[in-house]
Amino acid sequence: MKSKLAKALIVLSVTGALIGLLVTHSSLIQHNVALRDSLSYWAAARLLVQHQNPYSHDTVFALERQSGYSADRPLVLRTPPWSLFMVLPLGLVNPLAAWVCWLGLLFLCLTVGVRVCARLYHKPNVSRMAFTVAAYLFAPVAACLVSGQMGLLLMIGVVLFFWWVDHRPFLAGLVLIFPFAKPHLLAQFWLVLLIWVAVRRKRQVALGFGAALVMATLLAIVLDPHVFRDYREMLQQAAIGNEFIPALSGFLRLLFFRRYFWVQFLPMAIGSAWSLWYLHKNWPAWDWKVHGPALLVVAVLTTPYEWLSDETVLLPAILQALVFILGIGAALRLRSKLILVALGLLDGLLLLILRFQIPFATGIYFWSSLVWFGWYFYAKSLARHATHSKPATQAIPASL
Repeated sequence: MKSKLAKALIVLSVTGALIGLLVTHSSLIQHNVALRDSLSYWAAARLLVQHQNPYSHDTVFALERQSGYSADRPLVLRTPPWSLFMVLPLGLVNPLAAWVCWLGLLFLCLTVGVRVCARLYHKPNVSRMAFTVAAYLFAPVAACLVSGQMGLLLMIGVVLFFWWVDHRPFLAGLVLIFPFAKPHLLAQFWLVLLIWVAVRRKRQVALGFGAALVMATLLAIVLDPHVFRDYREMLQQAAIGNEFIPALSGFLRLLFFRRYFWVQFLPMAIGSAWSLWYLHKNWPAWDWKVHGPALLVVAVLTTPYEWLSDETVLLPAILQALVFILGIGAALRLRSKLILVALGLLDGLLLLILRFQIPFATGIYFWSSLVWFGWYFYAKSLARHATHSKPATQAIPASL
């Protein structure tokens, strides 16, 4: 009883402090709202609520200017029409309230995501606090919260899919509408999912996803009957092929094949070939919560378009790797410890760069996906080696 009362008092105190902060610093916060990507979500939602084109550069720019936005180019939402339901409620309030609500939603997704991952990957010798600390120190999480991007919503969809796919397949399919807001980000995940659903006849998963996609699309069409035409025109006007995309594939293209946009898709093709091999290798014992995180890591590494904040979708892979490492514990060799420390320091460097507010578009973060790739697959190899080197009675209980 006393512990519940203490928790309630803590929640009330924190809530009161946050409300006081919002009231006393409202003008400064209002100015900062204009610097967040969530402003583009609010502008798109406001136009959609008014049955206007949510992808209109000129109209979006005018709305953002009225809210204190001062850059030369508008922030226009680039996710497809079926993702608009995610931001639609923001159009009912002003930009400041929209940012507060959006930030609250991001924190909720982070909290739920960490707790579900703790249930998915928890081992008796791993403290649950380790999951929370690792999540909050994961640089893409900070990037998502600071920029107001939607990466944490993509993450919660993937995590809940892993959690529900075995016992609530319809709901598992339903929540996939969230990561499908950026389908290019997880190309290998979608490829393997399609094969898995078709071959193993997972009709409930397909029905859940189909229902969510149809409902989200119909909602967008009802509010803007020309929404797909508007979306296509926005992409043509944006001329994404001429932009520098701060992903690893975009950086490689900039260095060697600047004029050829199609080169940016070559890593994705290689990653797709690897994912088919990976699926074939693990097909008899395929388990999404065990094998799925590897697909996420490879997909983000090879995607043609992504930002640091999008990499929050890798949270289940980062936490699964943490369990691999903590499961080995004191048996880790000095060399392995140094490599893991180096990867941790690289994450710290990303946090430091974020602290200095260097924009994502500069490309300085292009190497981040390599860090997560190294962290996950090195931890996985350590766990596999430890499992094979110990007697069967002492093996680490981890499916690799």
